[in-house]
Amino acid sequence: MFGTANVYGWGESKGRTEEIIGTWFSQGGDRREKTVLATKVYASMSREGDTWPNYDRLSALNIRRAVDASLKRLQTDYIDVYQFHHVDRLTPFEEIWQAVEVLVQQGKILYAGSSNFPGYKIAQANETAARHGRLGLVSEQCLYNLAERRAEMEIIPAAEAYGLGVIPWSPLNGGLLGGVIKKEVEGGRRASGRSAEALANTAVRAQVQAYEDLLDKHGLEPGEVGLAWLLTRPGVTGPIVGPRTQEQLDSALRAVELELSEEVLAGLEEIFPGPGASPEAFAW
Repeated sequence: MFGTANVYGWGESKGRTEEIIGTWFSQGGDRREKTVLATKVYASMSREGDTWPNYDRLSALNIRRAVDASLKRLQTDYIDVYQFHHVDRLTPFEEIWQAVEVLVQQGKILYAGSSNFPGYKIAQANETAARHGRLGLVSEQCLYNLAERRAEMEIIPAAEAYGLGVIPWSPLNGGLLGGVIKKEVEGGRRASGRSAEALANTAVRAQVQAYEDLLDKHGLEPGEVGLAWLLTRPGVTGPIVGPRTQEQLDSALRAVELELSEEVLAGLEEIFPGPGASPEAFAW
C-alpha cells in the first residue's frame, strides 16, 4: 500500500510525490495491479496566494477537479482509497457523498477514507452516508503512537464501531520512538524537527530514555517495537511508515514478525500510559 496526498511535495513542488509514484507505475510489471493506492484531497493546489472558492476543501467541484489531477499525476485510471485530508466545516456531508458516488460510478475511485477526523465527524459522515444508502468511510488515518495516544479517547472507538480500518501516521512520533537518544550518544543522526523540540522537554526526554532502557534490557530495537506495539492495538490495520533508508525499511518489515511479551507490553504501558477506557476515563 502506498499512501500519499495531492499536496505532498509542498510549496512549488505540490503534487511531486504523486508524480514519483506515477513514474514508478509507468514502468509496468503489474506495479499498479499489485498496489493498494491511497491519496488525499483537501488542501489547495493553486499557486501561493491564489485563492478562490472551490480551490480547496471538500466541495463537489474541488473533489472532481482534484481527483482528475491526481489520476493524471499518478498515471493510473483509479484510486483505491480516496481520503479526505481534513474535516471540512463548510461543506455538508450530503454534498461530499454525492461527489464521491459520482466518482465511484465513473470508476475513478473504489472507496473513501478520512484523515485527521475526530470521532464525532466519523460518526456524522457514516450516518449521513447510511441515510442515502452509501457505503461511507472505510478507513481513518490518524496520529497515533505510544507517545501520542489521544486517538484512543474517541477516534478509534468510533472507527471500530463503524468498521473503519485505522491507519496510524507518524507511528514513531517523528522519530522520537526510533532510538533517538541512543543514536545521539553513539554519534549518529541527531534529533531534528518535532523530535528535537520534544526532547528539549526534560520530562519527555526522561520518558524516552526509560523507553530505550526497557528495550535495551530485552534486546529489542526501539523503532521495531514502536511499530509492533501499534500492530497489537485494537482497530489498527497497519501503521504508515516513511523509511528514509533501506535499513529503516528492513527494520519496519521486521516489526511485522515481532511478538512482544506481556512483560514488555506492561513496561510500555507504565512508561506511556494511555487515556484509559472511553468514556470512563473522562466521565468518572
